[in-house]
Amino acid sequence: MKQNQFEGLKLEIQLKAKNGIDFIFAASLIWFGIYLIWTLDYGSYQKSIFTFIIGGILLPLAFAFSKLFKTNWKIKDNPLQPLGIWLNFAQLIYFPFLVFILIKYPDYFIMAYAVITGAHLFPYAWFYDEIGYAIFAVSISVGSMLISLNVLPDQMFYIPIFIALNLFLLGLWIFLNYKKLKNKKITSPR
Repeated sequence: MKQNQFEGLKLEIQLKAKNGIDFIFAASLIWFGIYLIWTLDYGSYQKSIFTFIIGGILLPLAFAFSKLFKTNWKIKDNPLQPLGIWLNFAQLIYFPFLVFILIKYPDYFIMAYAVITGAHLFPYAWFYDEIGYAIFAVSISVGSMLISLNVLPDQMFYIPIFIALNLFLLGLWIFLNYKKLKNKKITSPR
């Protein structure tokens, strides 16, 4: 495959999947819900379990956003399309670490979950040719650690609201850059 064909395949994904905007806005809402959970008067362990539970609605919520934003999850005849899902599943490999933190240090579960969430965004900078993913991956991961180093365990709710805000800003960034990309005259991707 020639370089321009490869770039054409990536461009097709950028345009039809709209750079993953549906997942980013869905995740922003989920993290706002996680923020609300971490303001409740429960122990860190219980809040962590509730966090896992609310995370389960990400796919249905992203699907709803895909209808709103008219994004395509399946792009026929594009061999790069499955890579987006594989990149997302990669974060699941870190879950044994997350379970360890949940069992041994539940006060810091939300920080570990936030770092994993932020770090898993990084490869999408390449996948979508969108530097915003790299910037916010670093912001989320490093920012979560810095917050956890500077607040008391009962103030960990600052982390999920920080993540929700970062994801919302990333969603806006992606939306604005997608509009620019869409408005350019583009030849056929293949």
